[in-house]
Amino acid sequence: MSGARVRAVIFDFDYTLADSSSGVIACANYALARMGLPAAADDAIRRTIGMSLPRTLAALAGDEYAPRGDEFMRLFLERADEVMADSTHVYDFVPGMADAMDALGVEMGIVSSKYRHRIEEVLRREGLAGRFAAIVGAEDVAELKPDPTGLLRAVDLLSGCRARCLYAGDSATDAETARRAGVAFVATLSGVTPRDAFAEYAPRLHIDSAAELPPLLASGVL
Repeated sequence: MSGARVRAVIFDFDYTLADSSSGVIACANYALARMGLPAAADDAIRRTIGMSLPRTLAALAGDEYAPRGDEFMRLFLERADEVMADSTHVYDFVPGMADAMDALGVEMGIVSSKYRHRIEEVLRREGLAGRFAAIVGAEDVAELKPDPTGLLRAVDLLSGCRARCLYAGDSATDAETARRAGVAFVATLSGVTPRDAFAEYAPRLHIDSAAELPPLLASGVL
C-alpha cells in the first residue's frame, strides 16, 4: 500500500463472505426450464457466480441466446425472490472477522453484483446488520462488475482514498474490477477460481479465506 495504512477493506459477497450457490443453481435452472432450455450442470452454474445474468445465460446456453438475456434475468429474479435469501449462508468466520476489523479501526464494505436488498436481508438474519459501513449492489449502479463504478462508490463512502482501500474477492471479475478502479486487490481462493487465473492481475496477496485479513493487517503485511 506504498506505506499507507489500510483504512477500509471492501469485499465481494458470494464465495468471499457467503455461499449462495445452491440458490443460484436453483434460480438458473428455473429460468432455463421456463425458457425451454435444458438444465445446466451445477458446476457450470457455480462458475458463473459473479457474472451478470445475461452473461450467465450466454455462458450456460451459448452466445446465440444472448438476445434473451433480459428474459433469463426476469425469470431468475422471479425465483430468487422466493429462495435466494434462505439459500445464502454467511461463512462462520465473518462475525469474528468483523470484530477484529473493528478493533483495528478498519471499516468494511461490500460491492457485489447481487442485489443489495438481498445482502442486507441475509446480514440482518445473521445479526450482522450495520457491520458493513457501505454496501453497493446491483440496484445501485448502471453497469455491473467489472465496471468499477460500484467499487469507486464504496471507496467514496468509506475512506475516500483508493490508496488506503483493499478489495477482496474470489473471481477474475473481481480482480478486473479492482484493476479498473485503481484499488489494490487481494485474491481469496474460497470460490471456484483457481490461483493461476489471477496471475495477470498481480494481486497483492492470495489468501485461502477472508478470515486471514485481520492478522495480516495487524502485522503490517497489508
